[in-house]
Amino acid sequence: MTNPTHALQRISDAGVSVWLDDLSREALTSGELAQLVAERNVVGVTTNPTIFAKALSEGTSYDAQLAQLAADGADLDQAVLTLTTDDVRDACDLFADTFRATDGKDGRVSIEVDPRLARDTEATIESAHKLWNTVDRPNLCVKIPATLEGLPAITAATAAGISVNVTLIFSLDRYRAVTQAYVDGLEKAQQAGIDLTTIRSVASVFLSRIDAKVDDSLDQIGSEEALALRGKTAIAGARLCYQVFEEVFSTPRFAALAAEGAHRQRPLWASTGTKNPEYPDTMYVDELVAADVVNTMPHKTLDAVYDHSPATGADQVQGTFDASRAVLDDVVRVGVPYERILAELETGGVDSFEKSWAELLQTVTEGLQAATEKG
Repeated sequence: MTNPTHALQRISDAGVSVWLDDLSREALTSGELAQLVAERNVVGVTTNPTIFAKALSEGTSYDAQLAQLAADGADLDQAVLTLTTDDVRDACDLFADTFRATDGKDGRVSIEVDPRLARDTEATIESAHKLWNTVDRPNLCVKIPATLEGLPAITAATAAGISVNVTLIFSLDRYRAVTQAYVDGLEKAQQAGIDLTTIRSVASVFLSRIDAKVDDSLDQIGSEEALALRGKTAIAGARLCYQVFEEVFSTPRFAALAAEGAHRQRPLWASTGTKNPEYPDTMYVDELVAADVVNTMPHKTLDAVYDHSPATGADQVQGTFDASRAVLDDVVRVGVPYERILAELETGGVDSFEKSWAELLQTVTEGLQAATEKG
């Protein structure tokens, strides 16, 4: 039984879906994830290459399966696909009750296409289909990065009836393009006779990485006005994304799709672990409470929100749009190369996931070799 006095319950009641930004076999088999569902209002899970690389490099939970894969003669790519999709499938099954109880809105588990494909539209589409078919669960979301090459892949995957979690969104312009890619996909799905009620999507807007970079620039500028803007940029940008969300999904164009059962693509607040210890560790949760959003939290942030978040459940986004626009205008006016920073963050995000993927491949390679030598 959840305690209605803690913030995770309060924000859930306000329309925020709490997802955990983590997954490991240990969490699945130990019952830890099930406990978070039961006690911490967790209604979904997101993964990424960094999370998988960490999970496979720690402990012994994957050793038996690695040995079996080695015995079966699995190659590296097949082994990685099997290891990661087995975890995600098991997590989908764990969330099946949540999925049914929320009519498909939550109970979602996300898995990302190979990050090396982020600049290759056709390969991304092919990877999305492979992941969707391999996991074979209706509550899967396939993560596709919001690169320029990713936008048509988002449309194509949605058009095929695949539920997509769009990742690595940093700018307002790119967020708007993502919403349009989703609506384009819904229209194509409708034309193909696909049941629109089965398609769900979220658009992951990254937060703390923006403040870390912009704050560095503000510190270098060093004026009183610049320093007063520290820690405000990411939340302002996210709030303006919510304004776009409301605009796009209240148009006559979307209304025609909604009449056929289409769902709005919810904003998802990502990168919500505060990187600056001077800031409240629940800042990216407290300041972005709004109806019909997702907040995906690493363990540390989830625990902090449960323990001491002051969030009351009151909306923190409506009525902030003019002030948020003023913050971003001020950031540019004092001399921060804001657009350049956002572009660098997208490139850096892809590079970071590619590096993690390489680490994952290395870990699995070593595991297969060790199992072969033992056998």
